[in-house]
This record gives sequence, C-alpha cells and structure tokens, in this order.
Amino acid sequence: MKGKRIAILEARMGEQLAGLITQRGAVPLHAPALAELPDLEPGVIAELVGSLEAKPARLAVFQTGVGTRALFSATDALGITARLLAILDKAVVVARGPKPTGALRARGVRIDRAAAEPYTTREVLAAIVDLALAGERAVVQRYGVANAELDAALAARGAEVLEIPTYRWSLPQDTKPLADLIGALERRELDAAVFTNAEQLRNLLAVADGLGKAEALRAALNGTLVASIGPVASAALREARIRVGVEAKPPKLGALLAALEAALA
Repeated sequence: MKGKRIAILEARMGEQLAGLITQRGAVPLHAPALAELPDLEPGVIAELVGSLEAKPARLAVFQTGVGTRALFSATDALGITARLLAILDKAVVVARGPKPTGALRARGVRIDRAAAEPYTTREVLAAIVDLALAGERAVVQRYGVANAELDAALAARGAEVLEIPTYRWSLPQDTKPLADLIGALERRELDAAVFTNAEQLRNLLAVADGLGKAEALRAALNGTLVASIGPVASAALREARIRVGVEAKPPKLGALLAALEAALA
C-alpha cells in the first residue's frame, strides 16, 4: 500500500481507520459521509416502556452497540432502566453482531439468540426462524435508518413491530470534503475508496447529484478499486452499478484492511 492514495468515508472511526492506513504506508483522504444525530426523545422512551409493561414483547432485536448504549443512557436519565431490564427478561433477546452483544452484556441482559456472520438482516431472521410471532409484539432497536427489510419480515409473520429510535444518519453539515473527494475521483487521483456503510454511498451520490456529477462519480468509482466492509455495503454499491473490488470477510476493519492491502499489492 506504500504511497497509495485511499479515500475513507467513515465518520465515527474515520481517524482510527486513517491512522491504520497511514501505518501501512498509504495516504488517506478522509471525507466523512455520515453524521450521526441523536434521535432519542425521553418522552417517547418512557411511553414505550410503559406500553411494553402493559403488553410485553415476545422479541427484542438489538442491531448496534452505539444505539443500545444510547437507549440505556436514556433510561438511566429517566430512572427506568430497572423497568426496561424486567421487560427484556421476559422477551427473546437477539443481538445482531458483537457490538450490541457487548453493550447488552455490560447491562447484564441475557442474550437468547445471536446473528451469525456476516451479521446482516438475513442472519437475524435465520436466528429466529422457529419463533412464533403471530399476534406478538417485536421491538427493534433502530440504527441510522429504519431496517425496512427486517420490519417487513416480522410484520409478515404476524408481529406488531415497535421501533426504538436511538440515532439517525444525515449528511455532514460541511459537504465540501465530499465534493473535493468527488473531484479527486474524477481526476483519477485515488487508488481506492473504502466504504464501511451503505449510507456512505447514498450520501456521496446525493452530493454528486447536487453537483450534476452522479454519473461521473459512478464512472470514476468503477475506474478505481472499491473496498466494502461487507455484504450490506456491497449490495448498495452493486445496486448503484458500482463494481466491488474487495469485500471484507468477516465484515471487520482488520479483514477489510488486509484484503485491501493484498489487492493493492
């Protein structure tokens, strides 16, 4: 990777990823494509807990570590964490990957089912394929956007789906770094672009569309090495007609960097 110029769109762990790329001798171009905005309303959380006490949930799905921690921080502030824990003790608790698993265990929550790698919606549904949900409530901790696929699948099985909003994704307030990145890609100044979230691509395309460069961006990405963290990001890239050159297996940063380094070598 020595001397290679690599675009990074990651926001939360962007500096860490840039540092790891620098350690390998490459030159990172960091343009965060996502802003994470709090989406927790204390009144909504309190109302939800009261509703679940009146009519318990059969299923509770936790999708992200940051969202799980945010939920418990909110219930801590409201003084209702013990009530939430009692609700979860009566439900089948499902964790989508190691991050929500760690956040739940930190609170002493029993985890009944865990999604297998690569931790997509398909694996979540496979983990509960035997669970009767007709007429039951299912609570889903939302990540940056609603998981329409999961919600629809649960509803199709007869469940009443209740989403817990914790944070939402948005475009960064300053989109100039993204515009500069689009220009660098157009000029073929980059050797690779790393996508660690499907929404990064959607936001990058939105900025490009506003500049009248959506098709130029597609062509530029197809002219460089595109690295994806896993199947969800890869599906979004392919849907946008962008070739995926590298996909991490398992979907973790270490595996992504190893695959990227091998491809660039």
